[in-house]
Amino acid sequence: MPVRSFEFSTVDGRRLTKTSAQLINLRVDHNSTVTLITETAPNQANVDFRFTANYRSSEAPIGLIQLEGTLVWEGDAKSLVTGWSSGGQMPPEVANEIHTVIMTNCIPEAVILARELRLPPPIPIPQVNVAQTAPPLKKGRSPEVM
Repeated sequence: MPVRSFEFSTVDGRRLTKTSAQLINLRVDHNSTVTLITETAPNQANVDFRFTANYRSSEAPIGLIQLEGTLVWEGDAKSLVTGWSSGGQMPPEVANEIHTVIMTNCIPEAVILARELRLPPPIPIPQVNVAQTAPPLKKGRSPEVM
């Protein structure tokens, strides 16, 4: 049940504050949503999606990145469309596969847009943990990154 193709139809990014503004208690929430599933062949379905990254501080909204597009999913399209039309649900394994593909393709695009808008990337930055009382490192080793 692989995803055969993936394409963006809309790319939108907005910064709602000046770049000189202090970002205090910044929170970045990202979400992928399937908006429509249509059957194109007995074993293929078009899945329309929306990816959103919201930037908020404790005082006000900071920015928004929104990506929309379509992917072609291959599998039992008739049952997928029937389940989606009746209750807006997908089987868990199909939903996992589709949302993983959406996030895998949208996060890098959102990182590039965030850089252009001078917003932090919508992914957690790894924290470097350097122990204070650690034994001396052997030559060629670096600090642990978590």
